[in-house]
Amino acid sequence: MPERNTLAHSLHDLGMGAWFGGSLMGAVGLNGVAREWEDGKTGDKIASIGWAKWTPVNGMAIAVHLAGAVSMLASNFYRVEHQRGMGATSVIKTLLTGAALAATAYSRVLGKKLEMVTSAEPGTDAEAERHPVSLEDAERQLRWAQWSIPVLTGALTVVSALASEQQKLSPQKMGMLRKAAARLDMD
Repeated sequence: MPERNTLAHSLHDLGMGAWFGGSLMGAVGLNGVAREWEDGKTGDKIASIGWAKWTPVNGMAIAVHLAGAVSMLASNFYRVEHQRGMGATSVIKTLLTGAALAATAYSRVLGKKLEMVTSAEPGTDAEAERHPVSLEDAERQLRWAQWSIPVLTGALTVVSALASEQQKLSPQKMGMLRKAAARLDMD
């Protein structure tokens, strides 16, 4: 029977839930309100302020998720190594986590660029030269990047559910027996 790892599992799930939920709320709610603002520049500025306030919380959520994920991997390393399917599930989870981290970082970079463009004083050539990014391009790229985060973390949630199902005793035994049988066939 697997040992209990409630703290690690809780950190993993709570961190991922906040990461997913916050990014989805921001993409739908915060950005939706910004697009409805009469003055587009003011709407963008308000969205930028909201995302900037969310960033430290999101960073903490990601750190909590990663701490839980690493702890779970460490405590389940034997299963990952010996249970058929667990290695592939762990690789997929790692790739999705990496992609979500990259999308989150890229979104923040684009958000900062958009923030600089919207806070620049109109007509200042020096400011335009320092931030040579078109507002329309930055907004389009940012929308794609921000929507990719809930898609990737949502997929990560689904793969994590699969990993939880694989942790049940019956799949554990069958997976380990299949992997052992496959090794015997190779000898």
